[in-house]
Amino acid sequence: MSRSEELRNNGVVKNVGESLQTDHATGERSTRNRVARSILDHGPSTVADLAGRLGLTQAAVRRHLDALASENVVEPREQRVYGARTRGRPAKVFALTDCGRDAFDQSYDTLAVDALGWIERSAGGGAAGEAAVAAFARDRIEAQGGSYRAAVEAAAPEERAEALARALSADGYAATARSAPVGEQLCQHHCPVAHAAEKYPQLCEAETEFFSRLLGTHVQRLATIAHGDGVCTTFIPRGSPPGGTASTTTPASASKAGRNPA
Repeated sequence: MSRSEELRNNGVVKNVGESLQTDHATGERSTRNRVARSILDHGPSTVADLAGRLGLTQAAVRRHLDALASENVVEPREQRVYGARTRGRPAKVFALTDCGRDAFDQSYDTLAVDALGWIERSAGGGAAGEAAVAAFARDRIEAQGGSYRAAVEAAAPEERAEALARALSADGYAATARSAPVGEQLCQHHCPVAHAAEKYPQLCEAETEFFSRLLGTHVQRLATIAHGDGVCTTFIPRGSPPGGTASTTTPASASKAGRNPA
């Protein structure tokens, strides 16, 4: 066999191996979703319950439950006993967390869009309606942002982006902060209101304006999940003034935040 043929065959073996790994990971995730769905449909369940319903071994169920627990999708609880309790410890059951339930329950998306539509229509539609939605979005982020403000104000100036990321993560945004050549990038890997923001970008714009005031500098929204990007990315230039006291005037760079620049 020639050297070139050998290299080509090695490439085939590598690609097959990578494909098998991908298929395995996909299969694991699919089974994990079935476990979570079974708990949603039937309520808190024991390992034996899940194994019987899904046709899996108890060992396999425990492995998937461990993974789901590490992702904060399920949590173990002591099984409730009604009536006279028998001898021995109650069986452990697994229930969905609020985070896990939210992953299945999408009715809030429809409710949010309907509510914003009502606000827009009640204000008369057109520019007045858009302004009413924007006012709601600003009021919402101000009411929600108390913990963000406290976290940022308690941090040293050079650590404020990281402090904001931690506070956002506590609210389910899975945020991180990382250094960029002339500043920092705040990345939100999850957006609980992405579906509503897709129709009403005022939600993204109000959030970006709030970040600007909070950090005391102009910021620029580079990408949003609501408009098809994989992550919401906000650029924070280096050298923000101490104290986080930027003008409440909307910065030009944030005026189109939430609208995909592409």
